[in-house]
Amino acid sequence: MRAILLIEDDPALRRALRTSLRSRDFDVLESATGEDAIVVAADRRPDVVILDLGLPDLDGIEVLRRLRGFSEVPVIVLTARDDQTEKVRSLDAGADDYVTKPFDTEELLARIRAALRRVPSTANGPVVVRLAELDLEIDLARRLVTRAGEPVHLTRTELMLLEQLVRNPGKLLTQEYLLHEVWGAGYGTESNYLRVYVAQLRKKLGDDATRPRLIQTEPGIGYRWIARDGSYAE
Repeated sequence: MRAILLIEDDPALRRALRTSLRSRDFDVLESATGEDAIVVAADRRPDVVILDLGLPDLDGIEVLRRLRGFSEVPVIVLTARDDQTEKVRSLDAGADDYVTKPFDTEELLARIRAALRRVPSTANGPVVVRLAELDLEIDLARRLVTRAGEPVHLTRTELMLLEQLVRNPGKLLTQEYLLHEVWGAGYGTESNYLRVYVAQLRKKLGDDATRPRLIQTEPGIGYRWIARDGSYAE
């Protein structure tokens, strides 16, 4: 049984989520404060964390930073702060996804399932990704991409950007993060670079921005790799 740590100080919302999650066969751990949540996370090692940003003792961003000090567990942020800046802060602090209150429970459950499907984003992550529907193969170790059996020529920058996306399937990567990782620490605001290179990747890989199957744009925030039919191999 997968364990979910629910960090939420609203008893009514916590009770409703507990009922929904248990009905889907999740083991639900609960914390109403940030300090208690950090202890529970360290002790019980949940599979997913659902984190409310508005806690009574610690700011949710601080809880997230402290969690990231010892764990790479997927974290889905719940926030009533419908502010793009707060969402970006959460993602930059290590959140994997966010859901804005009020929210649909089925949407949250879908985000949880997506988090559980993800391949860990580590240096020893997926080496070969095969996407049968697009007849596409991405071999990260050999830095080789083929489409319908033919090599796809990617520039060094395009390969670096693609690797960041592929190694973090389903995770929303902020513009600032991608600029730092691909272009270097001196970059962080040049979103036009990303628009150009993502457009080039989509064209070369056979993706369509209007109906994406590989790279999804989160306007003003970043990008995520959404391919769902792929098989990952070490």
